[in-house]
Amino acid sequence: MSTLEVKGLGVTYNSTGRAVRALEGVSFTLAPGETLGVIGESGSGKTTLALALMGLLEKGERVEGKVHYGGSELLSLPEAKRHTYRWKRIAMVFQNSLEVLNPVLSVEEQVAEPLARHLGMKGKGLEARVDELLGLVGLDPSWKTAFPHQLSGGMRQRVLLAMALSCRPELLLVDEPTTSLDPIARREVMELLERLQREDGFSLVLISHDLACIARLARRLLVLYGGRVVETGLTEEIMEDPLHPYTRGLINASPNFFAFRDLWGIPGEPAGGGTVGCAFAPRCVQSLERCGTDTPSLRHISPGRQVACNQGGITALLAARGLCKEYRLKKKVVQAVRDVDLEIKHGEVLGLVGETGSGKSTVAQLLGGLLKPTAGQILFQGRPFNAGATRREKGIQLVMQDPFASTSHRFTVEQTLREPLEINKVGGRGERQRRLLEALSRVQLPADEKFLRRYCFELSGGQRQRLAIARALVMRPALLLADEITSMLDPSTQANLLRLLKGLQNEEGFAMLFITHDLDLARKVADRIVVMQHGAVLEQGSSHRIFTQPCCCHTRELLAAAFGHSH
Repeated sequence: MSTLEVKGLGVTYNSTGRAVRALEGVSFTLAPGETLGVIGESGSGKTTLALALMGLLEKGERVEGKVHYGGSELLSLPEAKRHTYRWKRIAMVFQNSLEVLNPVLSVEEQVAEPLARHLGMKGKGLEARVDELLGLVGLDPSWKTAFPHQLSGGMRQRVLLAMALSCRPELLLVDEPTTSLDPIARREVMELLERLQREDGFSLVLISHDLACIARLARRLLVLYGGRVVETGLTEEIMEDPLHPYTRGLINASPNFFAFRDLWGIPGEPAGGGTVGCAFAPRCVQSLERCGTDTPSLRHISPGRQVACNQGGITALLAARGLCKEYRLKKKVVQAVRDVDLEIKHGEVLGLVGETGSGKSTVAQLLGGLLKPTAGQILFQGRPFNAGATRREKGIQLVMQDPFASTSHRFTVEQTLREPLEINKVGGRGERQRRLLEALSRVQLPADEKFLRRYCFELSGGQRQRLAIARALVMRPALLLADEITSMLDPSTQANLLRLLKGLQNEEGFAMLFITHDLDLARKVADRIVVMQHGAVLEQGSSHRIFTQPCCCHTRELLAAAFGHSH
């Protein structure tokens, strides 16, 4: 068994008449018996990577870099020598089984072909090996006389796997093994790959959109975007705490990784290869001016973790350290918040949950500058927090629980929205008018003259809460503090408001602290969860981990009370 070493692999396609950079500087190693997962959007270069390793790209395509395996540098080998590696040392299971399998050849003929060509097998020995391979992948040998169109998707996938394993390769490349399969077939294919690797010990490069498949089978993970590696590390660590905004977006968009979340894709269109600067910058919530010109290199952030980001990965927008708030009554001191540490990262939704009286709203008022902490420090955008952050553009805005107390009943809708712009001297009259009309439109409220002249007391609870959100958004905040903003609304209005707010957050890229005692809502919208009790943080982590594998007894009690089962 050999170690695969890929160094600076690059691929340029020329078939369209213009050069298209499909891969750029891809490097990794794969130890014997190890599984490497490769994820990324369509067009990110995943299949090109596999084809380059197999030496199956067209002759006109330019391939650069080094691929060391089995004592040879594969890219420099002549085709005749490279041919001896295919199937015998390195094999590939292609996606789109209906297109890959020959429609006019039987299963037996197709599985037998690599055996006859590469191992010279024939006669009874060849027939016995075909039967053995079909049994190995869980397909009854009686199906060997069938044609591809007579098989289900899962059965065709097994045939492709039998073909790839026919010559007992040391390295297997599998491209989208569970695509278009039903849940039972998906599970069976994953179990099959696990069993075969355990029995034969081959190394595995697993390319998939299916993050549940990746999480189950791959020990390490490679994330591709625009033909470049943007993050790599242990799969478990990346799934729990992604370092690159793109990786976080892929995880949040995966329906099979956390079933309770609404589906929100990454805004914008995927970039092609060869982009100047950071290819992800146009879609990134924390991009800087230099990201348009400086191409980030893959750097070690921690042992085993690398990320290609000009800021070293997702940065903390707001950080609280040792935050305390106490109230002195006549004969005693009440610790409302005790030694709270938390971070809100750029572009994320952090859910703050706990029982009534756990200190959630006090934390929001401390972070929003309405209260002064007794002890501790708050950093916003890397600087010590001051009350001005709650007033300026790209700062912090707070939306309170009570929609009727959030806005003054003496103000018209226009006055309510214009006030923060005038206080902060944002733009001229025309700019302010444009901004307030835009804010109304974004929260799906009328922007006509009649509605602008209405007083707040004339609005329903749902309308006033949306107006409060519009008032916050008119200042284009970097961070929105949403404190129980749906608790006083009916279920239908609550659902509409939450979907609207999450959609705006995903589109605009602002971060949000979502405070709630409703765990159903928290798991619908939050990327990460912080659990509080008696003013202290008990547990925090990804929503997926908190809701499926909580560590704290109190968290398990909350989940049992909310969802009617224990963890």
